[in-house]
Amino acid sequence: MKTSIARKVLMALSGFFLLFFLLQHFIINFSSVISEDGFNSASHFMGTNPIIQYGLQPVLIFGVIFHLAMGIYLELQNNKARSVKYAMNKPSANASWMSRNMIYTGLMVMLFLGLHFYDFWIPEIKTKFIDGDMSGALNGVEGTRYFHELQHKFVDVWRVALYCLSFVFLSLHLLHGFQSAFQSVGFSHNRYTPIIKKLGNLYAVVVPLGFVFIALYHYVSQL
Repeated sequence: MKTSIARKVLMALSGFFLLFFLLQHFIINFSSVISEDGFNSASHFMGTNPIIQYGLQPVLIFGVIFHLAMGIYLELQNNKARSVKYAMNKPSANASWMSRNMIYTGLMVMLFLGLHFYDFWIPEIKTKFIDGDMSGALNGVEGTRYFHELQHKFVDVWRVALYCLSFVFLSLHLLHGFQSAFQSVGFSHNRYTPIIKKLGNLYAVVVPLGFVFIALYHYVSQL
């Protein structure tokens, strides 16, 4: 029992870490809508700062893999522990759709991350560490290629549609995951729990919707 609780706490802590990263990632990406120079500056700093590149980036990758692996493991354990079949338990009456399908929405988010890594992270790693170009230069000007690389990925309508669909799954995953993480670490308060639930719902809608807006903005701006 204690081992099971510890795993859920670790799952929640990794979720908190990813929530923080997602918000930071959103803020930087949203700056591309406001200012090309601002987005380039922020991206260049994140892409060349040694603490971020060699310290936080490996931690982030580990956090993503750990969260996925632990989520799958806990889901399998929960399925084994159920003594009453779904048909008799009426899951729709006892739990929300999001809570019953966290594993599926999570897997869809992870599949999207694979595409996102293919579009941005892998080319960035190749440019910096294989080609040896750490300057982020476009036309010889340091730290200016990031905005154009971002826009280039949102030329094709199919990729934009795929990104938007992925953020819908992310929203569904977060609608349950945010408040579930607080429950897993044992936080429960008559006054603050309803506030956390409302903040979680707000985060789960606004952040994914913001990413959808970013994708659509860069697509439309290039028509």
